Amino acid sequence: MMKKLLYLMAGASLLAMACSGKSNVNPVVTPPPVTRPDTPATVAACSKCIVVAEQSQNRIVIADVASGAVIWEWKPESSNVKPEHVKWFSNPSDAKAVYSNQYVLTCASGGGVALIRIADRKTVFYAYAGGNTHSIELLPDGNIVSASSTNNYLMLFKTDTLHFPEGVYTKKVPIDFGHNVVWDAAQKRLWSASMATMKSYRYNFNCSAPDLALDTTISIPGTAAHDLFPVYGEKNLWLTNTTHVYKFDVTSRQLTEANVLQANIKSVSSGPAGYPVIIIRPKVSWWTDEVLDAKGNSVFFQKGWKIYK
Repeated sequence: MMKKLLYLMAGASLLAMACSGKSNVNPVVTPPPVTRPDTPATVAACSKCIVVAEQSQNRIVIADVASGAVIWEWKPESSNVKPEHVKWFSNPSDAKAVYSNQYVLTCASGGGVALIRIADRKTVFYAYAGGNTHSIELLPDGNIVSASSTNNYLMLFKTDTLHFPEGVYTKKVPIDFGHNVVWDAAQKRLWSASMATMKSYRYNFNCSAPDLALDTTISIPGTAAHDLFPVYGEKNLWLTNTTHVYKFDVTSRQLTEANVLQANIKSVSSGPAGYPVIIIRPKVSWWTDEVLDAKGNSVFFQKGWKIYK
């Protein structure tokens, strides 16, 4: 924006010279160059970074918001993912920092799920969920659960970092329109919003043979529930569908409409004081090149990117 403003100012000054016919006008004073913040050298050094599921290059990106620079990225073809399994990670659909921001947990519409160590980009575990995988979560014992919208199921994985991707123990749990999954540590429940219902599950805490049992089903307004994510510092979950964004109180199990942009929000997340609520609203089909705040102001932009979450 500043560069465009400089061009307009210089053009206006040149036009004045041509129209006046005077040669003794004051020269244009060039403002000092706009400086951008220094880019953090590492993910650990970044005070405000975002984790992005970026589909134009089928990668996971960690980017510095202040400078706009990519600090870290993971591509399956550049990792220890076997060549025949790279297609599992087409169109990444979820990514989140886990284990004190030392790892990234991700999944893709191609059906793959993965746990990646940030320090060396090593894929320490990956497997196949299938069914257009949309969301992924860690369970308290280190096992993994994902949500798939095609064929409608949650998939549980025994996370064995020594034996994968073949021979991984898995268990399917039916759910309509699987798009989201969140572990609630306080309530010791797994939550998933399914079309027009919110469901909670009990986990069996069996590391070798993980399973879920349906505990509660609650009706929620609207349909096609999409994103579910913890509200930072609250006992609430962000919940989105095609028309609204809500906060769901896991204790009272009540919904309230959130004070953010409402329609067609793919994902929403928040942080401590000084960190804006950030949302993804598609510009084309299901992706965008921009991250917005709760009022619709641009927080991060990269032309040509296809950001899903």
